[in-house]
This record gives sequence, structure tokens and C-alpha cells, in this order.
Amino acid sequence: MDLGKFFGDTILTTRMKDLVNWGRKYSLWPMPYGTACCAIEFMGAVSAMHDISRFGAEVVRFSPRQSDLLLVMGTINYKQAPVLKKIYEQMCEPKWVVAVGACASSGGFYDNYSVIQGIDEVIPVHVYVPGCPPRPEQIMDAVIKIQKMIDPKGALD
Repeated sequence: MDLGKFFGDTILTTRMKDLVNWGRKYSLWPMPYGTACCAIEFMGAVSAMHDISRFGAEVVRFSPRQSDLLLVMGTINYKQAPVLKKIYEQMCEPKWVVAVGACASSGGFYDNYSVIQGIDEVIPVHVYVPGCPPRPEQIMDAVIKIQKMIDPKGALD
């Protein structure tokens, strides 16, 4: 029996891993962890003007158990570090982290005893977004970079 005649072009063959990664790529659930000005720029990224939902990151969650993308925006001091680590640990696998802005990436201009000089001292970071504060387009670019990490070949696009 010729299955091509029977089913026509209604069958798609692929690997399960590619299908799952395609689904993950377009259904990121970001959790904003905002402590300073960069969090205000994130509000711009999710607003109607820029609309981050076009890139599949529409469902913003405020629970780490429901998120797979952690956006750390702003200054993190040593007192907050255990809280940030706990939030990261509560997220389910697979999970990704974006350090948004100069403060989250490198401590910014707060070069003192109380501020962590980059959140990568506490949790792993996948994408760094430069700027003080970065523009909403840069935050969306970080989401696109995470998508490319999830599905580097773009197998089903």
C-alpha cells in the first residue's frame, strides 16, 4: 500500500526532540525579577508598542514553578543573592536566565562591598543584555537568542 497516495501531504515526519524544542521555543514563560530601572524597560517590552508576545514569551508569570525564563533586571546585592538562587532552584528544567542591564551583568557602576558584580556569581546566565537601562528591543533580542539556543537548527520553521 502506498501511504503517500492514502495520506497525501497530511503527514509530517520529524524527531520528537525537534518537535518538543519547537514547542518550547515559541512558548517561553518569562519571570521578571526586577529590582531597578531595567524592570521599567521590561514593561515597555511587554507593552503594545513592542509586544514581546510576538516572539512567544507572552505568558509572564510571577511564580518560579510556572516559568522557564528568568529575566534578572537591576542591581542584586549580597542580601538578595540567596533569594535569587532559591528562585532559580525552584524553576523546572529546562530553564534559561537573562541578565538584563549593566547592573545584573556586571554590577554596573555600583563597585562596592554590597553589590554582586554580575549575577553569574550566583546562578548561570545564558544571555547578557548590555545597557543602562537597555532598550526594549534589546530585551526582545535576548528572547530571540534564547530561542536559537533551544532550537539551533530551526528544524520545523
